[in-house]
Amino acid sequence: MKTKYILLSLFTLAVLFSCSSNDDSSSQTSDNFDRKAILENAADNIIIPALQNLETNLVTLKASKDLFIATPDLTNLNTLKADWLTAYKTWQSVEMFNIGKAEEILYSFQMNIYPTNIIDIQNNVAAGTYDLTSTNNNDAVGFPALDYLLYGVANDETSVLAIYTTDSNAAGYNQYLSDVVDQMGILTSIVLNDWTTSYRDLFIDSTQNTASSSTNMLINDFIFYYEKGLRANKIGIPAGVFSTSPLAEKVEGFYSKIYSKELALDGLNAAQDFFNGKSYNSSSTGVSYASYVTELRNNNGSSDLTAAINSQLDIARSQLTQLDNNLSNQVTTGNTQMLMTYDELQRVTVLLKVDMLQTLNISVDFVDADGD
Repeated sequence: MKTKYILLSLFTLAVLFSCSSNDDSSSQTSDNFDRKAILENAADNIIIPALQNLETNLVTLKASKDLFIATPDLTNLNTLKADWLTAYKTWQSVEMFNIGKAEEILYSFQMNIYPTNIIDIQNNVAAGTYDLTSTNNNDAVGFPALDYLLYGVANDETSVLAIYTTDSNAAGYNQYLSDVVDQMGILTSIVLNDWTTSYRDLFIDSTQNTASSSTNMLINDFIFYYEKGLRANKIGIPAGVFSTSPLAEKVEGFYSKIYSKELALDGLNAAQDFFNGKSYNSSSTGVSYASYVTELRNNNGSSDLTAAINSQLDIARSQLTQLDNNLSNQVTTGNTQMLMTYDELQRVTVLLKVDMLQTLNISVDFVDADGD
């Protein structure tokens, strides 16, 4: 069981008790739904293709990084920035799948902890020696570190270029930039290789209704990502939902400034596509948790929960779309709209974490500090 956060709100406790069974290790669902088909579609049509695309994007990013280091000019810097954004957008379709090797190596912690710690980055650059795999450097690596290294080390792109060419520690910055990009590619290849060589078959055969089964872990990872990675990290924390005042500097893509909303929309789209079983590489859909919910609800004559979830996701997207492209600027100039977006995202959280899990008879395997 993954215990990702240890502080419980009273509401979260109520959800945990309402969703848990008497003996999770042995509980079995009484329906005849083909849960293996959900896992097969998720693995073959969503997770593995997304990882393959991310690996390809990171190979491209590495090539543009190598070119920039060899020939540091504004053209190559802008190519590097564009390839960073392409890979970062693809990451939004990967982050929610914290299962298997990804969980084992703390993949997401080394790819997208933000805000990045610029003091740690500067200290690492100055020292010239560092262990990027250390947990102490989780907030000094990955996409957010590159956001700082490509946009935040100086006030404009000409000055950024100077950091890598004429600065007294230009060699250190070039080496750190190179090492961060290379590590991201290595980690992604490790996760993808595990899926394609051994984990995929183990994953799709684990269909029981137990805390350690793929069926349960996958849906919990999805909900955890939606609740924490999307709702809280991208919107709620910057908007000040969990603090005494807004924290505009805590948006994703803070230094590049104009991509934070785009990344949030990509994350939201990826979450909804996964729920509905939509293929990563096409518009086709396969068996999904939405299918499972629909069948169970139809069998007992209950309301259409799948439609309610999708409808509320669409409402949340519409609200998010209205925000400034720079969510940090949105927090500063019109935080009420950020809070309204959080509220719409929160309504989905309740549908997923309470209504859906109760319908599926699956227990929550994580606790959080935010409340619901």
